[in-house]
Amino acid sequence: MINNQDKIAVVFGVRNESSIAFHVALKLHQSGCKVVLNYVAETRDEVLFLLESNGMSAEYAMEVDVRDESAIKNFLEKIYNGLGSIDYILHGVAFGSQDVMCYSLPGSTQPAPSYIDIPFEDLMDSFNISAYSLLRICRAAESMMAKNASVLTLTYNASQRVFPAYAGMAINKAALENIMLYLASYFRKSGIRVNAVSAGLVMTTSSGGINGVRKLRKIGKATAPLGNVSAENVADTALYYFSDLSLKVTGNIHFVDGGFNIMGIGIDED
Repeated sequence: MINNQDKIAVVFGVRNESSIAFHVALKLHQSGCKVVLNYVAETRDEVLFLLESNGMSAEYAMEVDVRDESAIKNFLEKIYNGLGSIDYILHGVAFGSQDVMCYSLPGSTQPAPSYIDIPFEDLMDSFNISAYSLLRICRAAESMMAKNASVLTLTYNASQRVFPAYAGMAINKAALENIMLYLASYFRKSGIRVNAVSAGLVMTTSSGGINGVRKLRKIGKATAPLGNVSAENVADTALYYFSDLSLKVTGNIHFVDGGFNIMGIGIDED
């Protein structure tokens, strides 16, 4: 087992127990980390319940809107002043409206919004939360991170391939990956590493609300050599990046998708 005894980890983006970010937080806690979560108004009760029910302290948990740099800085300063330098940061934050992601709701007779009609203002808000927030968090945290700290973000293969029901969010993931690469280069001066995990389609609360997501899971099962993945599979990989095992790994996009990304077509073995 990876030993992260007394390391300080900050996890952004836990919504509920199905969130990939929550499973990463749980793995960090089990490895010995002192884990701190943020929340937003609508997730406060759920996040605090998850902390309490899983033996994690809620002392430093705070409401933080990742669009607000001063709120991020106040949050991180509270952690730094109370616990010490921050070793690990997970950026698991993403948001896209129905008009940005261009999907229809399950049971709806209305057609999905069109990609060509994505509203600029909606897309920019989605970009602000889903991509630029990584840069904002790193800027706020820079002076408070430990030597050899690790920053990890969560991306998706739609940054490189077309998934019609992901649409505008794919723009954000492409931007997020580019921000990650440039941060990896920027932090060469301090030895901080910045990487991304590209997860396969995981059944979270957010993905479950997209019409056709179960069909995509069936396609993934047939296409990926190792089949579909779970949030726990992704968290296991994240733990590698949140350990000394990855001290010389930075600027990497690590696929955890059962091999889906290597395939051109699905293979029916029946």
